[in-house]
Amino acid sequence: MSDHDDAHDGGHEDGGHADDDHEADAHDHDGGYEMPEREEFEHNPLGHAEVSAGMTVGELVEQYGHAGIGAADVHEAADIYAEMLADEDCTVFMSLAGAMVPTGMRKIVSDLIRDGHVDALVTTGANLTHDAIEAIGGKHHHGSEHHCEKTPREHDETLRDEEVDRIYNVYLPQEHFALFESHLRDEVFPPLEEEGAVSIERLCRELGRANSEVNEREGVEEDAGVAAAAYESDVPIYCPAVQDSVLGLQAWMYSQTSAFTLDALADMTPLTDLAYDADTAGCLLVGGGVPKNFTLQTMLVTPGAYDYGVQITMDPEATGGLSGATLDEARSWGKLEKDARNATVLGDATIMLPLLVASARERLA
Repeated sequence: MSDHDDAHDGGHEDGGHADDDHEADAHDHDGGYEMPEREEFEHNPLGHAEVSAGMTVGELVEQYGHAGIGAADVHEAADIYAEMLADEDCTVFMSLAGAMVPTGMRKIVSDLIRDGHVDALVTTGANLTHDAIEAIGGKHHHGSEHHCEKTPREHDETLRDEEVDRIYNVYLPQEHFALFESHLRDEVFPPLEEEGAVSIERLCRELGRANSEVNEREGVEEDAGVAAAAYESDVPIYCPAVQDSVLGLQAWMYSQTSAFTLDALADMTPLTDLAYDADTAGCLLVGGGVPKNFTLQTMLVTPGAYDYGVQITMDPEATGGLSGATLDEARSWGKLEKDARNATVLGDATIMLPLLVASARERLA
């Protein structure tokens, strides 16, 4: 007998092929299939969402819970956000990046503030700029990304000649910026000049006061807006990158000929005190960038961390950038509690924010 035959026979004598052993293990003694032990799998069959005429936003989001992928994420985020708002001991921090105000999300945010659902807002100078423009009588307008008869470049060159600024499909005539600059110089900066160096939160508060007063005095049809709501509700607004905006540019220009200036570090103490004193804390992060990180990093100098977290972003996590970083990653930094409830929704915030807010409001009602 050859060496090959010996090896072949020896294999059977030792109990047969490995495949045979595996096949035997997969079946019980009666010939039926024996389920393997599953650590991660849980019997929770996927359902199918149903929609009908007349259903509410809350009912639609509940149907999302039967589905998978993004629908399941929206359902979980809405559930967490509603729980966050229902927790009377929870201090809610909201970050607002991107072009949320000029694209029509302004009143959603101001209503959240007025209704007591925001304890601190962290946003951009751009959002505050566009908020003030609407408060004092300016308007953003529907437009198009580009005109079909022109190339995109030709389209924007024409807008440049016509002195109209474009934010994707939103148009803003430049004269509104001139109105805003006069508003700052006449209504906002002079009272602050007497105080010398002030915090950025102090600037935002004075902006809210001026927006509110001018809005009422001039009988502006549009709501007084986000900064005004925060001022009237005694909710602080933090704008850590205020220089990156027309508001910041105008503040710098005014400081060149006056005693007015901004102390960027002055906001850190009241913001961290708010986080330190919170019994429980939650964050709603709309977009990424500086507002998101400024909101999350607050917990690095407190004993606790966020108990709830919901974020809306369009950025992928694989780039390693902050805007796409998951809240699970934030947990590794100690920004979220180990047992915190958190969810990330991937999508356009102008679509997702109203959906989450409407669902949470319905749940609370």
